[in-house]
Amino acid sequence: MKKLLLAAFSLCVLQTLSAQTSKAPAGVAPTETNDPAAKKVLDNIRKKYEGYKTLEASFTLTIELPGQPKEVQKGTISQDGDKFRLEMDQQIIVSDGKTTWVYLKKNNEVQINDADPKDTENGFLTPKDLLKRYQKGDYLYALTDKATENGKLITYIEFKPKDKKSEYSKLRLSVDEKKGTVESIKAFGKDSSRYTFAIVKLTPNKKFTADQFTFDTKKFPGVKVEDLRM
Repeated sequence: MKKLLLAAFSLCVLQTLSAQTSKAPAGVAPTETNDPAAKKVLDNIRKKYEGYKTLEASFTLTIELPGQPKEVQKGTISQDGDKFRLEMDQQIIVSDGKTTWVYLKKNNEVQINDADPKDTENGFLTPKDLLKRYQKGDYLYALTDKATENGKLITYIEFKPKDKKSEYSKLRLSVDEKKGTVESIKAFGKDSSRYTFAIVKLTPNKKFTADQFTFDTKKFPGVKVEDLRM
């Protein structure tokens, strides 16, 4: 579930980056206050992405777990308001804003849940829901470094969760300031795991078909349906 939350969080950053700010010197890791220099970068990205009605992004997700070989998965994630669709190698998660479907490819099984916007604990969160946690100040952030990667000048912003019970010690956002785009997000787990979400291609204002944000069991012969809705 960690990898799914990371992907969803990444899209919400892409669409409507926004945060509060207070005085702190640039280049200092998050401590008790947020960094105005980091906020300036985030605001510039937010202004660009707020104008998009929909988004679709193809990505790679690199998973590094202690004692295990590195794993790289590919996927796509799309969003239209509260609706989203996340497709990866092993699963598909779809939500129309009211209902969420989690399809496990290996088991040919789909779990159906209510899309509860108030549920911030069980993992079935829309990108918009995760963004609300960010906006209300659940993270401290600071601009930590700048470096050239593949010919691009990349700015790094680190986010530290205020909740000491968070499964992550920090998140690192990589931004191409010249293009005004997010290049990647890396999550550092307290168990030494690492999850790197890298944007391959971003398509704004894409027109989606009517069935993009629903799950049609007829397209999956023999699928086992587990309805967990209340």
